[in-house]
Amino acid sequence: MRKLLLASVIILVALIYTGRLSYLQLISGNRDNPLDDTAIKQVYDYPERGYIYDRNGTLLVANQPSYDVMVIPREVKPLDTIEFCSMLNITKEDFTKKYKKAYTYSPRLPSVFLPQLTKAEYAALQEKMRKYEGFYIQKRSLRHYQTSHGANIFGYIREVSEYDLQNNPEYMSGELIGKQGVEEYYEDTLKGRKGVKFIQKDRFNRDIGPYKNGVYDTLPVQGKDIALTIDIDLQAYGEELMAHKRGGIVALEPKTGQILALVTAPSYDPSLLVGRERSRNYTQLYYDSIAKPLYDRSLLAMYPPGSPFKALNALAALQEGVIDPHTRIGCQNGYYYMGRRLMGCHCGGGSRDLVKGVALSCNGYFANVYRRIIDKYPTSAEGMNAWDKHMQSFGLGDYLGYDLPTGKAGRIPDTDLYNRMYGKGRWYSTTNISNAIGQGEILTTPIQLANITAIIANRGYYYTPHILKSIENKPLENTKFTERKNTTIDPENFGPVIEGMAEVYTSGTARWFQVPDINIAGKTGTAENFIRLDGERTQLTDHSIFVAFAPVEDPKIAIAVFVENGYWGSRYAGPIASIMIEKYLKGEVTRKDLEKRMLEASLEDEYAKPLSGKPFRINE
Repeated sequence: MRKLLLASVIILVALIYTGRLSYLQLISGNRDNPLDDTAIKQVYDYPERGYIYDRNGTLLVANQPSYDVMVIPREVKPLDTIEFCSMLNITKEDFTKKYKKAYTYSPRLPSVFLPQLTKAEYAALQEKMRKYEGFYIQKRSLRHYQTSHGANIFGYIREVSEYDLQNNPEYMSGELIGKQGVEEYYEDTLKGRKGVKFIQKDRFNRDIGPYKNGVYDTLPVQGKDIALTIDIDLQAYGEELMAHKRGGIVALEPKTGQILALVTAPSYDPSLLVGRERSRNYTQLYYDSIAKPLYDRSLLAMYPPGSPFKALNALAALQEGVIDPHTRIGCQNGYYYMGRRLMGCHCGGGSRDLVKGVALSCNGYFANVYRRIIDKYPTSAEGMNAWDKHMQSFGLGDYLGYDLPTGKAGRIPDTDLYNRMYGKGRWYSTTNISNAIGQGEILTTPIQLANITAIIANRGYYYTPHILKSIENKPLENTKFTERKNTTIDPENFGPVIEGMAEVYTSGTARWFQVPDINIAGKTGTAENFIRLDGERTQLTDHSIFVAFAPVEDPKIAIAVFVENGYWGSRYAGPIASIMIEKYLKGEVTRKDLEKRMLEASLEDEYAKPLSGKPFRINE
């Protein structure tokens, strides 16, 4: 009996040991996360970000090597901090701050201790770093810009913040992430996937080789290359024309909604936000509260659209049937009278039809047109609702939905706004008559103005403006940008408006800067510019506006130019738009005198004034 009991105990113990060994080898040894074992460390291999090209295949953004000093806090051994700090050219206080930050993030995981060493710094340090346990050098890649233009389009990359880490668990402290522009919007496409190597350590915490012969190791996957819709030559030219000025230029391809140029002025060289000086340069740009180089005026700045908005009122009136192309309306002595109030006009007075009303930008004509739209209905509220529906169909009063991470909705006034301002049933078409000429409560962004122009060129439809052309040479498939959007205006109503815009160039306010051999339709504009100063509404120098598309018979470019404090539309915005059109369609500019004048023109003195003087009363 005792022999049987002893044999049973031996067999039971053997089974327990066998079961435990089997678990350790077959189950525990095949855990999905090798880091459950504290004797294993991971080393990341970061991929290159995808390259960025323009619409014609010109390389815009590539990569360059960079090197980060990394630290794993729990592996750091006592060291000569004075020598170490001297070698890295940092202070002891910097050392303590950086080490504490890394330890707070994780004692076990690697953190960036000193980012973005140059090749020369790396060459001097790589051998010496071996004597400092817990520290090592990690190779990365930074952006290398092949152009000094388009900073607002590209955005930049920087280290992830605490907010980024909390909201993006796939990132680790010290990693880089895209911010602003296409770097942010297409981060998932551009960033690639980091690789990882698992290293086995012995009981003395020394590396002894790959864990399980590297079976869990993964290789980095480079980010995908993308091509933008931007024509970098046109973009660069637009930025040169806007030197010493403030404002924005947006050029679109009407038939596709592709953004050809997205200029904001002033801007900056994108390479300023690369490398060790990135933080210092960003701070300087950020705190420039006067010129605001980080503020993308092409997408964010909201201005009264001025006279280009008259085209939309004409289209709404035709659609509502309150006028036809031959309806003649008089302009009395250069003014439109509203009781004791009057609206000035520079058209010269007289009776005119729709085409001439557009070509001469007659305020009196469009004041009557606007009133007819609102007064067609039993109440002003119903008329405003009808008008508002037409305006919204052009993408106004809302974000257009383009593929960039910033923007403003602008403002199209509606019944609710005027009920709040004046009281329900206490306002009429004359109350907000400034809407007739693109003033009053209307606000638009330059990209919205460009989109309106593209819609007119297309006779009633548009595609959502977008900046991505292809990924890895595969054409854009996102239906958001390939689905045609129609306005509430019938195609046949665009004809007379386009004819009037074409006459702006042949006999109207833009006749001085026609382009040889190119038929252009355009519209000058001057937007009044007011601010609140000590509680008083104070008028500053007007903004210069111009919109155009060409060729009229087969539009290939639609453009909006906005120059802050640029006086009237034909002074700066009009010439710049015509030069940009010629540059894009012909590849060169033949009107050298006009080109030279615009390239050299400066409004710095105007911007330096505490308050610009009250300008000429011109409502183009």
